[in-house]
Amino acid sequence: MNAHVGMSMVSSQPYGLREHPFRMTPDARLYFPSTIHSRAYAHLLYGLAQNEGFVVITGEVGAGKTTLVEHLCEQLDPATFVVARISTSQVSGDDLLRLAADAFGTETEGSKAAILRGITAALHKGERRHLLIVDEAQALPPPALEELRMLSNITGEGGRALLQTILLGQPQFRRILASPDFDQLRQRILASYHLGQLSREETHAYIEHRMRAVGWTGEPSWGEGALDLVHQYSGGVPRRINRLCSRVLLGGELEHAPQLSATLVETTALELEDDLGSGFDPDEAVRAAMPSSSVAEALAEFNQRLTRLEQIVTQRERIYHRLRDLFGDPVTSGKDFRP
Repeated sequence: MNAHVGMSMVSSQPYGLREHPFRMTPDARLYFPSTIHSRAYAHLLYGLAQNEGFVVITGEVGAGKTTLVEHLCEQLDPATFVVARISTSQVSGDDLLRLAADAFGTETEGSKAAILRGITAALHKGERRHLLIVDEAQALPPPALEELRMLSNITGEGGRALLQTILLGQPQFRRILASPDFDQLRQRILASYHLGQLSREETHAYIEHRMRAVGWTGEPSWGEGALDLVHQYSGGVPRRINRLCSRVLLGGELEHAPQLSATLVETTALELEDDLGSGFDPDEAVRAAMPSSSVAEALAEFNQRLTRLEQIVTQRERIYHRLRDLFGDPVTSGKDFRP
């Protein structure tokens, strides 16, 4: 088989699905209304109904904050809302104003006063409501948060607020907002919600929902205990679920497996931990160094660990040979196709 044919086979979606169900980038089309995400969405809708102030959504990295807001934006009527988005790093207050000006399509050059006049003019333009979405808000320094608060003071006829802001941040953002320095900003927060992890049952439903959304009809099936292990190793965090399931699908496809087994999930999860350097648990290492209550227990634990290592090695060898069939021998081709 030539390299061109092999590449086309690998680039097709796993198991003939229309698209990859576990992409790492947010995709509103695959939004899953879990209990926690539905509650967060309700908080967003409640906040928007107030026509003013701030809505705060926090969650761990990969909890689904961006996907949630993408879903919201798809539901908003463009004839009613002007939506601007900022993904921040540690920017100064003045730089944040420039980002806001750019997001609303107004002048970003000149003095601070000129930029503020431009933003104010943009907010007064037309009858549509203006919504500003700020991602990674935990990275904003106090002066930048203060500029956002000041922007919320811009009003139109009858004292109507011209701007609402949604702040998305990691858990530490809640601690930042709890500081006495942000008392005035807190008073303007009309709704706030923290995204937790998916339960075991909702992890199952999340995975099956995303697969059905791209054409899955039950093949490959998930073996007994496989989805429970996905929840165990991902902690119910959507992005971690996506990362693990993506690699499981790849492994199953390369092995032509009609079923994604618990063994495949576990060996893939351990392989990911090894690849990402996140498999070392200091507490586990201490426990492992402690003497077992009996020699029999110690031997059983050793055999368990040895079996896991053998499973990982066997799976890697199968994937390696499958890739070699598709692309040729990497030793002679000069390429490295380690899974």
